[in-house]
Amino acid sequence: MKVENKEEDTIKRILAFTLALILLLSGCSPKESAEEILETPEEIIKEVEEDSNIAGVQSYNYVYSGELTTINYLVTASTNEFAVAANLVDSLVDYDKYGVARPGLATEWIVSEDSTVWTFKLRKGVKWVTHEGKEYAEVVAQDFVDSIEYILDSSNESQTSNIIYSVIKNAQRYYNGEIKDFSQVGVKALDKYTLEYTLEKPVPYFLSMVTYVCFLPVNGQFLEEVGDLFGTENYNLLYNGAYILDTFEPQNRRTLIANDTYWDKENVHIKRINATYNKEATNLAPELFARGDIDYAEIPSTILDDWMKDPVKTQLVRPNRTNYCSYFYCLNFNPKFSGEFEPENWKIAVNNLSFRKSMFHALDRRAAMLTQEPYDPDKRIINTITPKNFVDFEGVDYTQLDGLKELSDSGSFNKELALDFKKKAMVELDGKASFPIKVLMPYNTGSTEWANRAQVIEQQMENLLGRDFIDIIIDARPPTGFLSETRRNGNYAFLECNWGPDYADPETYTDPFTPDGTYNFPHLAEGYAEDNGKNIYENKVNAAKAERLDIENRLNLFAQAESFLINEAFVIPYSAGGGGYVASRLNPFESQYSPFGVSSERYKGQKVMKTPMNSQDFTKGLKLWEEERAQALKAGNK
Repeated sequence: MKVENKEEDTIKRILAFTLALILLLSGCSPKESAEEILETPEEIIKEVEEDSNIAGVQSYNYVYSGELTTINYLVTASTNEFAVAANLVDSLVDYDKYGVARPGLATEWIVSEDSTVWTFKLRKGVKWVTHEGKEYAEVVAQDFVDSIEYILDSSNESQTSNIIYSVIKNAQRYYNGEIKDFSQVGVKALDKYTLEYTLEKPVPYFLSMVTYVCFLPVNGQFLEEVGDLFGTENYNLLYNGAYILDTFEPQNRRTLIANDTYWDKENVHIKRINATYNKEATNLAPELFARGDIDYAEIPSTILDDWMKDPVKTQLVRPNRTNYCSYFYCLNFNPKFSGEFEPENWKIAVNNLSFRKSMFHALDRRAAMLTQEPYDPDKRIINTITPKNFVDFEGVDYTQLDGLKELSDSGSFNKELALDFKKKAMVELDGKASFPIKVLMPYNTGSTEWANRAQVIEQQMENLLGRDFIDIIIDARPPTGFLSETRRNGNYAFLECNWGPDYADPETYTDPFTPDGTYNFPHLAEGYAEDNGKNIYENKVNAAKAERLDIENRLNLFAQAESFLINEAFVIPYSAGGGGYVASRLNPFESQYSPFGVSSERYKGQKVMKTPMNSQDFTKGLKLWEEERAQALKAGNK
């Protein structure tokens, strides 16, 4: 054969192979289409057909309705936003699929005997790159120092600064302006690859904290170059993680592509992640998945039964694992909503314990949960803010400690108690508040289930307590900016809220309710200020935080604080996160797993499956994963 013919044949094979891949990804038959256009050798087509998941061709597609308000990971505390950041910037420590801590940007770490000094040795040769993939600088210890300095600059209004200054030496004093010299703050670059954190007091769980977004690094030189524009566009970020934000067009699309310079790129199997904005994403996603247009869809309870009874669709749907995100209903002590909903009248009512207790005992959480879990609603309902099995002491679960045990082992819904407290409230508020009390309850239109749940709660609670007592007003609000416009602004009376743990200690579940929190502002509750001017709950939390050495006492103090918050009906615990049903081409048992931090948001290590996992396969997989995890945790703790 002549050389020219060999070259021609090679070119033809390459073209055929490329075309086959394109046709395969678009849903066409590579054999019928590619061979028709090019005389492609059949073995090449067969190779493509048999391995559609080969490295370099995997992509993952989904639709979304809640847009990011920022991609500045140093200021956000929103799961929606730091879930993206987790794939763009790596942390010192990561967690594997069993929840065992593994080296990330740090290859090793050493802790002092008193647990106040933590030293991390960084991985050498890790690169910061631009959105175009061009090398900018090496990741060094100073990047973690620069990150902390940015977060502790109060003018940057970081929503995670409290996590930093709750543990790092002199961090709160610097944040408050009491000291001006940042070198006095307990974070140092000892050399190019050695990072040291000095803590105010021993923090045994500090390793779990460094997986959270506020401990991610930033390049100080780049930060200085872009200034206030940092995190406003994809080109105003640097990347050292598994992916680069290649396209960022708010309310249109965003695209993540694999970072070719990534230090662990062999474990990045999905090469492209395509997210498309659609304000009706929740409603449209199931059908888009069934058509093969996207790779993930939540299957709401309103259509779940239809899917389960359909012989084809039932093979596409599976349950979700529950997680340690806690859902609860907040009663707002700082109402800032429109005058038509009578915020001052609500403020009078919410400061009355009997009124709050009537609401507390009137909410039928099981009826509400049926909108999410029609087959097994009880598996997700929790009676405390901190979920069960999050942390224990010598085999005793935190939720079984004195004060919490009584709550954890019983439900809050009680018709008789609800009506008794209604009578007391009407007497106690006579001449002070106008009945019925208007209860503004917004919901996020990005969730069909939330919309249904709001209606169920309105009807159920009004029917029980009577429309002469409360008038629940459900208010549909758009998903983009929902948190900032609603909860953080106090623009509600009664609201379903959630919180995910940032580290392995019950202290993390107190953060929403501190004076720095933006949930329901319980520190403003009337009649709860003590001699030091702080709220009873705040004093209890501070006492628990101060206990660093006696872990048993620390947990008991937090249990007392949490039981006070619930018994006083400042909040109504509702459910653990996760759960529900999805159609997905990702294997949930391949993903990184951690109850806290950002590791579980990463796509690293996952592969797109040809065939979605069904419920039967999920049940088998979950059992095996739980067995393997128990062994992995045991081995990891040695």
